[in-house]
Amino acid sequence: MTPPTTMNADPAELQKFSDLAHRWWDPESEFKPLHQINPLRLDWINNTAQLAGKKVVDIGCGGGILAESMAACGALVTGVDLSEKALGVARLHLYESGQTVDYRLISAEDISREAPGRFDVVTCMEMLEHVPDPASTIRACAALVKPGGYVFFSTLNRNIKSYLMAVVGAEYILNLLPKGTHEYAKFIKPSELARYVREAGLDVEELIGMNYNPLNKVYSLGRDTDVNYLMRTSRRA
Repeated sequence: MTPPTTMNADPAELQKFSDLAHRWWDPESEFKPLHQINPLRLDWINNTAQLAGKKVVDIGCGGGILAESMAACGALVTGVDLSEKALGVARLHLYESGQTVDYRLISAEDISREAPGRFDVVTCMEMLEHVPDPASTIRACAALVKPGGYVFFSTLNRNIKSYLMAVVGAEYILNLLPKGTHEYAKFIKPSELARYVREAGLDVEELIGMNYNPLNKVYSLGRDTDVNYLMRTSRRA
């Protein structure tokens, strides 16, 4: 594999997820929340984009949970990540699932220069809060999508409630995530994400929250965007 030339990535963040990569597909591991929210985000994407037969690129695919599920919907999926270990786990899991995904060790910026306007759908989920320059990643996503196509993002809001719930609660009290998973300073307000999106030439179509109920341990989509939220955007035809 050719090493990426553009590195909009924090080496410490890459190492953090590489160290856990072998547990990516264990639904009771540190990645349990990803397994739990995946049906929600998949349905949300598929309801708009109608994934069957579409060319899709998943930016920051990690071990491939979302990428594989989109392939199972009939999409032609490329998974992009900068963690070689995570991609290795993703490729191995294809032997178990029987799905087909083209996994690539390349940055969002590099693939956007290589394949501009090639994809019907671009997904970038739970990644923006882990990169040094989220605006650069967003510009790359915008460059990758065809006119008329969709780009889907998800990330964490930045406020006292999100700090208490996503960092203190999720990492230190409920132990939903490993300690140190998130850095509060890297959280992104919806207004900031919307600005980055518009500056990249995309239109905001929907903003929706993803909420967790600690009593019944169930995730749901709703109006509350104070902590986790998703944004659907599109490129004008």
